[in-house]
Amino acid sequence: QVQLVESGGGSVQAGGSLRLSCASSGFAYYMAWFRQSPGNEREGVAVVGEGGKTRYADSVKDGFTVSRDYAKNTLFLQMNNLKPEDTAMYQCAARLVKGRFWFDTAEYPYWGQGTQVNVSS
Repeated sequence: QVQLVESGGGSVQAGGSLRLSCASSGFAYYMAWFRQSPGNEREGVAVVGEGGKTRYADSVKDGFTVSRDYAKNTLFLQMNNLKPEDTAMYQCAARLVKGRFWFDTAEYPYWGQGTQVNVSS
């Protein structure tokens, strides 16, 4: 069982920045960030896939950069220019196979507990 642990969440004012980290207990083929706010469905944010390819959801592309440290099996999400609508629980997810879609939650069997991001003003 792959275990994922997120960190780096917190409270910031609009325009501020946060850097989220997700440490994996083992190698993961794809690692991704999802987020969910109360009353809304979970949505994909960013993913590092095969060959280090990155993909972003259109709604969160600006100011967000996803990266991965393969030596440490750690996924990062640098979030700049945060907006109140970015407030959500951010979860790290991983899968050990190629899959078919970037942000299909069913293709990610491993999930972290989440880290809360609150953006005020």
